[in-house]
Amino acid sequence: MTPSAPLLLVIGIVLLLIGAEGFVRGAAKLAAIVGLSPLIIGLTVVSYGTSAPELAVSLQSSYLGQGDIALGNVIGSNIFNILMILGLSSVVFPLTVAQQLIRLDVPIMIGISSLMLVFALDGELSRSDGIILLVGSVIYTGFLVYQGRKETNAAVKDEYAREYGDTSKHRIAQVLQNLGLLGVGLVLLVVGAKFLVEGAVEIAEALGLSQLIIGLTIVAAGTSMPELATSVVASYRGERDIAVGNVIGSNIFNILTVLGATATVGTITVSTSALRFDLPIMLAATIACLPIFYTDNQISRWEGILFIGYYIAYSAYLVMDAVGHDQIGLFSTVMLIFVIPLTVVTLLTLVWQHPDQKSAFTRSRAASAPPPSEAADQPTDLPPSSPTSTPPHTGPGAADSDSP
Repeated sequence: MTPSAPLLLVIGIVLLLIGAEGFVRGAAKLAAIVGLSPLIIGLTVVSYGTSAPELAVSLQSSYLGQGDIALGNVIGSNIFNILMILGLSSVVFPLTVAQQLIRLDVPIMIGISSLMLVFALDGELSRSDGIILLVGSVIYTGFLVYQGRKETNAAVKDEYAREYGDTSKHRIAQVLQNLGLLGVGLVLLVVGAKFLVEGAVEIAEALGLSQLIIGLTIVAAGTSMPELATSVVASYRGERDIAVGNVIGSNIFNILTVLGATATVGTITVSTSALRFDLPIMLAATIACLPIFYTDNQISRWEGILFIGYYIAYSAYLVMDAVGHDQIGLFSTVMLIFVIPLTVVTLLTLVWQHPDQKSAFTRSRAASAPPPSEAADQPTDLPPSSPTSTPPHTGPGAADSDSP
């Protein structure tokens, strides 16, 4: 292995991070200029943008005939997103899960992950599979726009407006600046992907590791850095809908858009190890979101630590298996007989104890509302600071006002 291989890998990851940041900022500002709401920008433009490194790396890998890196990148990124990013974000601050996420987005993520496994059963992801996934991506994007327009929770809208709103005047110079930011971001994504793939392939060959292992670990973690930064920072700021929604949306886009586009460019061969181990692990991590999100409608710190622990165990297994460690049999036995069953029993017990759980999302929003005595003193569609002598609102929201 030449000394330049690790350097290429690091430079590639750095360029991907900078490129993704530029791409997301430019695209989000341009979307705001053309009139998209901050909520829709957050649900679509930002989710696509944070998945841009995965798309760039997977397309580059497919073009170079490195299909295992492309497949491992998507599978590994989805596992990393759920176990590590949600885990770290909830350790920073327990994450409240919106009810819609439980009812719609998580089941969609589970269904799409299951579809990916079904497509892979014949040992490949063909062009027709890719086209189906891409069509699904278009449908899901339209669904997000539709749901975003229907959103009535003011607190959710305010959260996205603070992060992605644009109150500046739209001058031609600003439009050109954002177009330039978008263009530079795309260039850096392409160059970063090229460096990352070249460095990863050389490292894998030098260490005697399969390209799938490199794709599942180093490449996947590197391309998931934008999601990690977005969710952890959002959790720290108290923007929990963004923190959780970013991960769920990114995982759905990774399969529908990234894998769909990559398979459309060229058929991806699915190795036996990926089919029998890594894909089921990804699906298991996805399914685990449902009971964990359901308990108190939040991801608590101990559940976040559990997620992180499982990611460390998964990575340890990959490394031990790759190097042929003599204790891998004992490690697998402990995980299969003790750790995993104990976790399943614990989660089922928690779900059984919360059959009629009121949404913690609703409780957290209600806690910030003014007391009934204060609310009765002013129209509900006016800011709390508005004087009660202000004439009642006569627009579309008048039906919700307390005024006669």
